[in-house]
Amino acid sequence: MKIKICGLSRQEDIAAVNEARPDYVGFVFAPSRRQVDPDRAKRLKKALNPGILAVGVFVNALAEEILPLCRAGVIDLIQLHGEENAAYITALKARTHAPVIRAVRVRSKAQVLRAQEIPCDYLLLDAYRKGMPGGTGEGFDWSLLPPLSKPFFLAGGIRLETVKTAASVCPYCLDVSSGAETGGRKDPNKIKALVRAVREESK
Repeated sequence: MKIKICGLSRQEDIAAVNEARPDYVGFVFAPSRRQVDPDRAKRLKKALNPGILAVGVFVNALAEEILPLCRAGVIDLIQLHGEENAAYITALKARTHAPVIRAVRVRSKAQVLRAQEIPCDYLLLDAYRKGMPGGTGEGFDWSLLPPLSKPFFLAGGIRLETVKTAASVCPYCLDVSSGAETGGRKDPNKIKALVRAVREESK
């Protein structure tokens, strides 16, 4: 099981993950209090340990906004949180080798099973909240998740106290944002503790 720390926006955040060594970090390009622009993301990626992969988070972005970030090596994976359909994902994948993560806001087992047909490399399963594309920090009923053949990131309500329960549904990766924060800022101690907990669960 891997771990992603999402929503990095400061050099201090990069220093914290370089020490803790999660598998992935996330740069949010969609409107959010954690949003970064391409120039800031470029500076952050330059300081990031090369062993940590960067995921770009987008909501209904044009491919022309995403592809230059892939070509410049600012992001290594693409995470889609909007209404992007199968045709959009197929067209995007034809223009880049970057793996695509498609977010699904979970409402039922049947919905999650159907989501496996999306032509993405990974799913990201998150809590459903009307009018919110994600990033709520709220969990959902993980017992809704059937066994899946497509690897998935599990998001929503992931914090140190829930790592063990989250691991029980066999995600490919735990995706943490607010659970790694104190007062709305990334907390180096929480990041280290979360990475350590995930490594322990993966033994």
